[in-house]
Amino acid sequence: MGAPGRVLLWLQLLALTRAADKVWVPNTNFDDATNWSQNRTPCAGAAVEFPADKTVSVLVREGHSISDMLLPLDGEFVLAPGAGFGAADAGSRPDCGTGARARFLDPDRFLWLDPLLWRPGDAASGLFSVDAERVPCLHDDVVFPSDASFRVGLGPGAGTVRVRSVQALGQTFAREEDLAAFLASRAGRLRFHGPGALSVDPEACTDPSGCVCGNAEAQPWICAALLQSLGGGCPQAACLEPLRPEGQCCDLCGAVVSLTHGPAFDLQRYRARLLHAFLSLPQYQGLQVAVSKVPRPPRLREASGAKADTEIQVVLVEAGPETGSVGRLARALLADIAEHGEALGILSATARESGAPVWGGSAAGLNAPARAGLAGGLAAAGLLVLLALLAGALLLRREGRLRFAGLGDAGRGIGARVCRAHTRPCSRWRRRDEARAAAPLGFHNPVFYAADSAEALPTPKSDQRSSSRSYFLNPLFDEAEAEA
Repeated sequence: MGAPGRVLLWLQLLALTRAADKVWVPNTNFDDATNWSQNRTPCAGAAVEFPADKTVSVLVREGHSISDMLLPLDGEFVLAPGAGFGAADAGSRPDCGTGARARFLDPDRFLWLDPLLWRPGDAASGLFSVDAERVPCLHDDVVFPSDASFRVGLGPGAGTVRVRSVQALGQTFAREEDLAAFLASRAGRLRFHGPGALSVDPEACTDPSGCVCGNAEAQPWICAALLQSLGGGCPQAACLEPLRPEGQCCDLCGAVVSLTHGPAFDLQRYRARLLHAFLSLPQYQGLQVAVSKVPRPPRLREASGAKADTEIQVVLVEAGPETGSVGRLARALLADIAEHGEALGILSATARESGAPVWGGSAAGLNAPARAGLAGGLAAAGLLVLLALLAGALLLRREGRLRFAGLGDAGRGIGARVCRAHTRPCSRWRRRDEARAAAPLGFHNPVFYAADSAEALPTPKSDQRSSSRSYFLNPLFDEAEAEA
């Protein structure tokens, strides 16, 4: 890695070690074309109209000549140096049209809980956040840029929003009493509104393994705000059997690696390891990763017997068309954990991958009948194969040529599993020496070892497929044994 690459990596690591900033994106500036009904600022001689029943603070950066202006119920103009308003005849610019008023859009349309309205303050290249964590978390510092006017709606239904600090109008509010006084002032009322409440807690996250974001209770409203911006529904995922990680509002194509950890695990160090040791490699260019501590789903705690109520979630996606790099990176992470997991403080790892890309690369391009026909054909083919296998198994069993074995031991030590979503339970991969020691029972089942799921966890120093095998319970054999 050259000197520029080392400098960039150092800057990324520095950003990761600092407290997270969430920066508010929209504004209510007069000179921002997106704030006007015709998606352009008022022309010279235009009639300007603000919503009569709204309250708003508007920053004006330039000089404007207008013929008429209807002001809001309450508000203010913040004039930058050289900015102001002058009178002009209506329609003095022929290219600007006549008769249509320039209407300022509803300033109350911007909601705190909309993930699209925030950006990270210092985002390292290759990192992203799941939807619930794009909104400020409990330990985040919130920044409203001082060079823009804004108005943000608190709520609905999420109760009190808590963050570490709030920076607005050039001031930083880290104490509850200071923030409450600002929100009650006229300047605060012009910028914050709605049924919700905002408070600050200056306590930082001191756990090296990271802290849960704390937006789980607000996630239904976060997703509602996001889907409203997306037209009311989630876009169709461009793959079969998509995934929905914790904190994500819609399905996505990629992979999810879930880690259980011990006291030695350091979240920032592991995130930096992903950036430096994996995402910087040429074969993983274009991939993005989200790494955070999330609540462990109760069903997974019950299934695994784990006592921890949290886990580390690593979400892998491709920024462009799918090339298979996500699956390769997920398996590389499992191999890395198998070799270095103890030193990293990782106890076990499980990977889930979405299915194959939809033909044509975009599910949105398929019409409903085509999707229905494809699904019906796959279901019919699967049913025929299953019936044929069952018939063959019964015939061989009757002739005494076949016996099924139970599920073999999953092995011990650091566990690493990989599976397809929504198909069969994850398979825990065993180390090669344990696989040799256990005499294989049963037979090689062609359905279980399908081509798309036969790839095993690579060993730390080899990319070869594992020779370990897992077996499954056959209810026909168990019933026959019971009857005998």
